[in-house]
Amino acid sequence: MTQIDYTVGQDFASPSFANEIDAEALYEKCMALAKNMWWSWQPEVSNLFRDIDPIRWRQLDHNPIALLREFTAERLAVRASEMVLHSRVNYAFRRLQEYMESSNTWAQTNSGVLGSKPVAYFSAEFGLHESLPVYSGGLGVLSGDHVKSASGLGVPLIGIGLYYSHGYFKQHLTGDGYQREEYYETKVEDLPLEAATLADGTPLTVSIDTRNGRLLAKVWKVAVGRVRLFLLDCNVEGNRPEDRELTSRLYGGDERTRIRQELVIGVGGVKALRALGITPGVYHLNEGHSAFAPLEVVRQRMEDDGMTFEDAVREISEMTVFTTHTPVPAGHDRFDAGLIEEHLGPLRDALRLSPERLMGLGRVNVDDHNESFCMTVIGLKMSRQANAVSQLHGHISRRMWQCLWPHREERNIPIGHITNGVHVESWLAWQMQQLYDRHFPANWKSQMGEADVWQYIHQVDPGELWETHNALKNLLLSFVRRRVSRQCRRRGESDDVVEAARSVLSPNILTIGFGRRFATYKRANLLFKDLDRISRLLDSTDRPLQVIFAGKAHPKDEPGKRFIQEIANLRHDSRFGGRVVFIEDYDINVCRHLIQGVDVWLNNPRRPLEASGTSGQKTVLNGGLNCSVLDGWWAEAYNGTNGFAIGKGTSHSDDRITDKRDSDYLYQTLEESVIPTYYNRDRDGLPRQWIKMMMSSISTLAWRFSSHRMVMDYTRQAYVPAAGGLSCEMKKA
Repeated sequence: MTQIDYTVGQDFASPSFANEIDAEALYEKCMALAKNMWWSWQPEVSNLFRDIDPIRWRQLDHNPIALLREFTAERLAVRASEMVLHSRVNYAFRRLQEYMESSNTWAQTNSGVLGSKPVAYFSAEFGLHESLPVYSGGLGVLSGDHVKSASGLGVPLIGIGLYYSHGYFKQHLTGDGYQREEYYETKVEDLPLEAATLADGTPLTVSIDTRNGRLLAKVWKVAVGRVRLFLLDCNVEGNRPEDRELTSRLYGGDERTRIRQELVIGVGGVKALRALGITPGVYHLNEGHSAFAPLEVVRQRMEDDGMTFEDAVREISEMTVFTTHTPVPAGHDRFDAGLIEEHLGPLRDALRLSPERLMGLGRVNVDDHNESFCMTVIGLKMSRQANAVSQLHGHISRRMWQCLWPHREERNIPIGHITNGVHVESWLAWQMQQLYDRHFPANWKSQMGEADVWQYIHQVDPGELWETHNALKNLLLSFVRRRVSRQCRRRGESDDVVEAARSVLSPNILTIGFGRRFATYKRANLLFKDLDRISRLLDSTDRPLQVIFAGKAHPKDEPGKRFIQEIANLRHDSRFGGRVVFIEDYDINVCRHLIQGVDVWLNNPRRPLEASGTSGQKTVLNGGLNCSVLDGWWAEAYNGTNGFAIGKGTSHSDDRITDKRDSDYLYQTLEESVIPTYYNRDRDGLPRQWIKMMMSSISTLAWRFSSHRMVMDYTRQAYVPAAGGLSCEMKKA
């Protein structure tokens, strides 16, 4: 929109002109707020956008740019006057400016050399908000929370990813419960994207050579608070038609599509940074998708400084941080020699490597010509700072990759751990934030990653905490009823079924939530291994249960789809009608409603296959309790008073025995601990012991498993050392 000069050459005496100026200024301020994702973790600002048009706000997936584009400046000004929004807009705009300009941050005194040599953070997906659909699940949401906390802490960090014009799929279930996938193209003009430009204002396009032609990618810029996120997009003129579709879908296509996407994010991402004049001091590879990046950095050093490959690798590996998230060998990307040569051949030439030597960088056994190229292997070989994402996952990763260091004991394998955390302000319900604002110190948000501030939860009146939780639970049930009735209508079900869906679930019943990717190892159906036993719990006359499920299976994961079908079809079983529901199209919005409103968050993966998990951490912030297998983050979090444990933290070598044993443990935990504690009420109707556990959960877990704590750990333990910013480090003999 055209910038308005407020100072010269205008007749301010004209009321009509003044109104026009006011309308234009209001519109520009609203659009400026909408174009920085900072708004997405500021409830006052998101509530402001909602109040402009609540119905369209919901219909547009809470997308402020799409909403504002439906208004002229004059019409928006009229609506703002009706809703008395002018002062709220001005206040929000001023807060954004102050936030962006502030230098009084944690990083100012803790990030040292990163101020001149920022972190380049690579990830295949970024889950910032449902209105920017370039994510699929946990990895993307973690990346989104990482950059948000980097912004809040003031850590100098640049994000690098891909722009997926069709995003991840929209999920719909057929009448028999089978998952169908649909892809929709997102309008760029409705997103907070602007073209990244060179110093002369020319839009940036990067070029990547392969054996069968050149790949081109334009670069979009997203403002995430103080952090800049750059997303590469192959839908540009000059690419072949199939290459223009290369970055259209997240995790779609075959191995050839996958390696080309990973070439773009890794090699293309490094090229984009150089073209933009950004010289990172650290390269953080979040999973193996971007592990080609260090090779391009090595090539640049060889070209710029006349270094040998070995010398360049020695320097660049010191600057590289690699995070692995996958505890099973089958989950790591692998490519055959033909695909590697086709796509990295020109880069290999520039590195002056033979085909076998390049392949050896991605092999455990460099001399095994039958071994494929593994992205995790090259990530570990090209980094000197490597970490898993929970303490247990660290043990598993060291055991899994000991083969790379055969002469070291397992405990000495150079893979540490930094446990994942969640961005408090993104996942904390508005009502809970107001409660914390009333009882916590005034500056509590600046101390989210520290333990002391969260101890104030014990000063909250139990009745006030319980009332706030129940208000959130009612909001969740209203959301579920809307979604379930809409699902029934879309499937063409009868009016009676649609009407029944509008009153499904009860606020007075213990409510369990389960929301995550429907991979088989996550065992979504564990609760239903004994249908008679669970039906008795669900249909109890005095202490019943109800369960809300949500989640997607990968389009090629037929076993995962069968799990969804099994659970979705329980609605046809008279024993479960009205007590088990499945919400379609799990995304950040659905997740937010679930983790803010459930009484219990259920997590029952087959141990030790859950690297970390973060959905339960989000539940903690809002007063929900975790009931989980002792895997991932919960293995280091559970203390006996802050939630419920399923089993004893062991697993059998036979998965069938493990599953049977864990299902029995789950029923036992529900029958003997969860249900009695929830329904044991005092004369005021309060479950005192349950509320005590809620307070214990918040005080012991909210700070430990926040992404602020996580990013502070990365900064102190990985980023500053990788950037050469340590003032003292003594090596042990």
